[in-house]
Amino acid sequence: EGLEDLKCEQAFELSDASAERSAAACTVKLNKEPIIEYLKSNIVLIEELIDQGYEDKKTLQRRADKMKAWIENPELLDADADAEYAAVIEIDMNEIKEPILACPNDPDDVKTLTEIHEQGLRTEIDEVFVGSCMTNIGLFRALGEVLKGEGQVPTKLWVCPPTKMDEHTLIEEGYYAIFGTAGARTEIPGCSLCMGNQAQVGQGAYVFSTATRNFDNRLGKDSQVYLGSAELAAVVALKGKLPTAEEYMELVTKKIKPEMTDDVYRYLNFNKVSKEDLEAMVE
Repeated sequence: EGLEDLKCEQAFELSDASAERSAAACTVKLNKEPIIEYLKSNIVLIEELIDQGYEDKKTLQRRADKMKAWIENPELLDADADAEYAAVIEIDMNEIKEPILACPNDPDDVKTLTEIHEQGLRTEIDEVFVGSCMTNIGLFRALGEVLKGEGQVPTKLWVCPPTKMDEHTLIEEGYYAIFGTAGARTEIPGCSLCMGNQAQVGQGAYVFSTATRNFDNRLGKDSQVYLGSAELAAVVALKGKLPTAEEYMELVTKKIKPEMTDDVYRYLNFNKVSKEDLEAMVE
């Protein structure tokens, strides 16, 4: 609770990461508006899938109809007012002043950039991966904005959008040209390094990744993997190391200004793209 206006995609990132906390389930309380926005987008996508012959047509249409029915009468489950919990953890977001990373090789071993530098952990990075199903198109735009105008990066940079719809849009918006100028290796949309089943990093490499897991050998044999944001990934790729908190803030705030955030971080709402673009995304 407390983040009721998150987009559904942002709530998915939180809830899916709960698996790393050994949780059996996770719920994120949202207001109706972001859910309605998400469902309207998905209805248009489902109907385009049907138009292009995807199966099972009846199952897809039933899902779309259920979404439409809920939008007509939106009701959400709420926790009981007198519910008792084993523990209540309160987090003051105003106290988070810098990026937080998961350190090698445990998603529970989290530290701020400052703590990593103060504790003398290795900060040099060999490879950077921006991808996994828990990234979204806005994070790839953010990556591009930080890399823009900086030339080729000294690290091996992997870029892999989760869907071909994201890939299509990023190409159209010119971000793939930025990735190319940076010398990035762009992967076919999908899992790529996150699963280690389509590609792997070098043996023993130190890696910065935007994925949700950094267990031993997942990204490559003997790899040592930090987890963090796409914005931090861009800075790491440019510097070849984990920056200080001050270096991070200086570069990212210069590259992604407040007036840019709505455009950079906007989600791919299929009900707001042209019919022609939607057809090309789904084909």
